[in-house]
Amino acid sequence: MPSSRLHGGLSTVEYFTFGFGTMIGVGWLVLMDDWLARGGPAGGMLGFALGGMLLLPIAHSYGRLVRTIQDAGAEIAYTERVFPASVSFGAGWIMVLSYAIVCPWEAVATGNVLARVFPALNSFQLYTVGGGAIYLPRLAVGLALTVLVAFVNYRGIDPSGLFQDVMTFGLLAIFVVFTLLGFARGNSANMQPLFSHPGTGGAWLSILLVMQIVPYFMTGWESVAKGSEEAKSGFDPRGFVKAIYAALIAGFAFYVTIIAVVTYVYPWREIVTGHVRTEVAFERTFGSHAIAHLILLGAFLSLLKIFNGNFVAATRMLYAIGRRNLVHPSLGRVHARHGTPVVAIALMAVLTMAAAMFGDAILVPITEVGSLAVGVGWLSACAAYIASAGRANGTVAAWAGATVSALIVAMKVLPFVPGSFTRIEWTSFLAWCGIGALFWCTRRPQRAQRPAENT
Repeated sequence: MPSSRLHGGLSTVEYFTFGFGTMIGVGWLVLMDDWLARGGPAGGMLGFALGGMLLLPIAHSYGRLVRTIQDAGAEIAYTERVFPASVSFGAGWIMVLSYAIVCPWEAVATGNVLARVFPALNSFQLYTVGGGAIYLPRLAVGLALTVLVAFVNYRGIDPSGLFQDVMTFGLLAIFVVFTLLGFARGNSANMQPLFSHPGTGGAWLSILLVMQIVPYFMTGWESVAKGSEEAKSGFDPRGFVKAIYAALIAGFAFYVTIIAVVTYVYPWREIVTGHVRTEVAFERTFGSHAIAHLILLGAFLSLLKIFNGNFVAATRMLYAIGRRNLVHPSLGRVHARHGTPVVAIALMAVLTMAAAMFGDAILVPITEVGSLAVGVGWLSACAAYIASAGRANGTVAAWAGATVSALIVAMKVLPFVPGSFTRIEWTSFLAWCGIGALFWCTRRPQRAQRPAENT
């Protein structure tokens, strides 16, 4: 009988790079104009800082849970002990979406970033989707990257962890270099006015508009829990908590710093009106292509790590669902030698390559679904901790985390809230729920295989 247990090998450093690396993508490169249009420099920085701090109670709940329950299913494992199986499956299935939806986006975005350095990639148009051209070289880059990430994951968690370490610390090194250069060359006058909307009321509105997007850009620190079964021998469970907090704090500090340095380097009003990307702002200020290419290299490394991190998290969730026979049990199969969920990896690679064929025209709208999906996942974890802990220490933080999570969900489902779901987003989300319901109704319940629980 094939093995059903994952192999270990991760340390606190790897858990940090997975948590941070799964969270930070390239929004700081391509969406800076949108962030500044919402809040301006101060609104953007305060929005990410306050939004990140509001996630600390949720992180506290995850830290308490993962210290006791090391399970790749994370939210599934936490909820199945206190709620009906249907609730547990629903929470896990929706959380899979928050990771899986990122992978094809990164496959497409990689070709887009490389095309800024190598314009020849914008040639040999194959077809169009939603008015967007699909070019053969860019598509080939995305498909090749998917194969690479899948192969690294197939070979074992150790290669995946090393890959994540190199990409994450490579990005951070580049980030330090261009940030220091930016603060040495910029001017505080470029940051005026500090908020995108005038007056005291406008300042609060500026902060709120940025806080609304924080959940989407801060998703990923909780992926630490998905790799908790794959810790190295003798790993102290307190390391999970350290990695979660370190990743979350480093994440919002990264966003606050990048907004500060970009608006210090270049007039932010011109960034908004001219849709100026981060690397272009630095290139114009320094009059150098080299610094723009350095920033694009950082963005490329960031794409690789967020792709790998989300791929690992999605496949571990699929594996955990398969192991519980909530979908086809083959998803719970583990490679005998490499100790990786080989069927889940193959399925995720195929789905990613298929979705990448549509380009960003089809992917941009459905990525908004990720904000709701992660809100549901965070809420389920906090609710599970509250239900299981009773009056134990930490439930106040869990209630605070549940409240924040519920507000995140409300922002996407209440039609009168700016940025709530449109028809296409509701269609995408309900379609995913429909597929999950089909799996649930056709399952063949058997005794689930779960890892031993620490006490």
